[in-house]
Amino acid sequence: MRPMEQRTILVTGATDGLGRGLAADLAGRGATVLVHGRDDERGRATMAEIRAGVPGARLHWYRADLSSLDQVRELAAAVAAEHQELDTLVNNAGIGTTVPGGEARQESADGHELRFAVNYLAGFLLTRLLLPVLRAAAPSRIVNVSSLGQAPIDFGDVMLREGYSGVRAYGQSKLAQVMFTADLAEELAGTGVTANALHPATYMPTKMVPVPALSELREGVEATARLVTAPELDEVSGGFFDGTRPARAMRQAYDPEARARLRELSRELTGG
Repeated sequence: MRPMEQRTILVTGATDGLGRGLAADLAGRGATVLVHGRDDERGRATMAEIRAGVPGARLHWYRADLSSLDQVRELAAAVAAEHQELDTLVNNAGIGTTVPGGEARQESADGHELRFAVNYLAGFLLTRLLLPVLRAAAPSRIVNVSSLGQAPIDFGDVMLREGYSGVRAYGQSKLAQVMFTADLAEELAGTGVTANALHPATYMPTKMVPVPALSELREGVEATARLVTAPELDEVSGGFFDGTRPARAMRQAYDPEARARLRELSRELTGG
């Protein structure tokens, strides 16, 4: 890959927690970082904080609410219009098991179960739309921030209209990310574009985590930055990592039939 000071990297969900820490880390390494969030004020505050620690940091702000597929499309169009090449896409934005909304089932602007929409469908569509600029920058990388907290997808009730729980909704959205990663690795083999997913760390101190922290934010930032930057991963694609260690996702992630069903459903729901 190109030297860090020549790379352009998009980090979604970069105004809080892991995304914010990762954006600062990558800016400190010299990359141009595209900072995404859904609130302009928080975006300005994030970039001011990064620049305070990294004078001269090259940052660009992009606002989009990923619970709206139209706004995902607008985000992709804006990035592609302003950057002919994208070295890395980090699909980090997401919502947890209870925040927002407590235990109540919620729907996105498009009528999809909210966690499936934000944690998975938004990243699916954004990635599909940005593949041309990722290919143009090859060798380039796609990094999907997933979790060990996974749940099997019930294709008879993907939107969880029956038996909803936030844990189940979160878990199936995170497994879907890993399934998508495996699909991308197969599709992009030989193009110079790799795709990997990871569980960055367990219960980091972020607003998504409803229990006391077990890991430092630094651990998750370091593990995710490794998938973005490490030369030894240049040829690695389709992997799932627990921090920095290779790991196995739930069994359904490796089921070709399940992956095909998810792929067809995702294209149907997003037009991607």
